[in-house]
Amino acid sequence: MGNGLAVHPARRMRTVATAMLVAMALIFAIARSTAHLHPLIGFVQAFAEAAMVGGLADWFAVTALFRHPLGLPIPHTAIIPRNKDRIGDTLAHFVRDNFMTPAVVARRMRPLDVAGTVGRFLASPSGGDGRLRQGASRLVADMLDALDQERLGGMVKGVIGQRLRTVNLGPLLGQAIEAAMRDGRHAPVMDGIIRWADKTLEANDHLVRQMVHDRAGKIMRWTGLDENLANAIIDGLRKMLAEMADDPGHKLRLKAEEGMAKLAFDLQFDLEMQARVARVRDEIIDNPAMQRWLDGLWEQARAALLRAARDPGAAMAGRLGEALRQLGGTLQEDARLRVVINRFARRAAVGVTARYGGSIVTLVSDTVRGWDAGTVTRRLEQAVGRDLQYIRINGTLVGGLVGLAIHAVDTLL
Repeated sequence: MGNGLAVHPARRMRTVATAMLVAMALIFAIARSTAHLHPLIGFVQAFAEAAMVGGLADWFAVTALFRHPLGLPIPHTAIIPRNKDRIGDTLAHFVRDNFMTPAVVARRMRPLDVAGTVGRFLASPSGGDGRLRQGASRLVADMLDALDQERLGGMVKGVIGQRLRTVNLGPLLGQAIEAAMRDGRHAPVMDGIIRWADKTLEANDHLVRQMVHDRAGKIMRWTGLDENLANAIIDGLRKMLAEMADDPGHKLRLKAEEGMAKLAFDLQFDLEMQARVARVRDEIIDNPAMQRWLDGLWEQARAALLRAARDPGAAMAGRLGEALRQLGGTLQEDARLRVVINRFARRAAVGVTARYGGSIVTLVSDTVRGWDAGTVTRRLEQAVGRDLQYIRINGTLVGGLVGLAIHAVDTLL
């Protein structure tokens, strides 16, 4: 039915144009045979004669685009069937030069507010097309159910593990320590370590006493000097820790900070230190406990996706929905965030165009080449045939008016 509706207007206009041409021929024949009856009939004859010429010329031009007029193999006719491959290539080049270049896509994407549109939808999801949202939700849920979950989970876990292994933690840790020391954020950590050391010493002073007692000689144990020595050691250590806690410029504290600074430097620039950190990272990733945690993380994410997909209304009403609405509000209110997201969307579109634009253009060209001449002719004629028949009608009328004007000038002069 769709093809019939598309072809019918073109056929109707072709009938009208042909009828006008036949009518002009009849009027010319009648006017020619009765021209002696009145001078004005000559004007009618001139109009009809020129209209026939204009109509026939435009009929030939329009017909020559799609086929040979009257089936005669006249040179430079049936232009579209004979040049369909060149038309496909030209169309492909047109698409490439005007739509599928990174510069054009970037220019087209620049005025689009992708982040604002997403923000408005997230902030008020009920305002969208409910059927579209429900259909998309069912599609996502069916896809998640249909996939091999064990294999998919293994893939997700593998991707996460692979991404973690590519992260060079050494420089990141070194930069973090360096930034913390530069801003003085390491001081609370240092204070915490000192307090922890003091409490640990207080809770385990008996171990110090036992160690001194075991290593002291018999005379010291007999005279009780070992106990005095242990007390002196414990009191000295606790006094030193108290001084370090109260004095940011304490020598030992500065020494510890010097060690932290060296550690930060080594983490950033010492390849051996970075390799040691990488080995620790890989050991943690390969640890069965870590693998079980990744498995659980994927299962939780999959379950959450399924719940949201099967019941998007409930999902939007819960914490996830509240978070998405807050995100939508943020996208609408935070101009800087919108700029960042829109820039990312523009770069993504440009990247896709740069990578796959040539393939899309080749698809257009190859598709047209794959059509037979009849298919190309039929589709183009359906697309522009109605307007081409208007050209025939206009040619008939304009030709008649020109003939009438010429006859009028000839008669008056």
